Amino acid sequence: MSPEIRRLRARVAQAARYHPDQPELADDDRRALKAKVAEQYVRNLVDTWPPLTDAQKGRLATLLVDGGVDDGG
Repeated sequence: MSPEIRRLRARVAQAARYHPDQPELADDDRRALKAKVAEQYVRNLVDTWPPLTDAQKGRLATLLVDGGVDDGG
C-alpha cells in the first residue's frame, strides 16, 4: 500500500472517529482514497495483461468516463 493511500485512510478514519455526526467532512478524502485505490488496482492489472486492442481500450475508457454507458459509437 502506498504512503498516500495510508495517509488518506488515516484521515478518513480520523474524521469518522472524531466527527461521526459530520460524515461530509471526509467526503473529499474518501473520494481521493477510492480513486487512488482504483488507480493502483488498474495499474497492477494493466502491468500483467497482454497489450490491449484499441477497441478494448475504448470500452474500458467508456466505463471510466461515462460509467459504462455506450452510445454504440
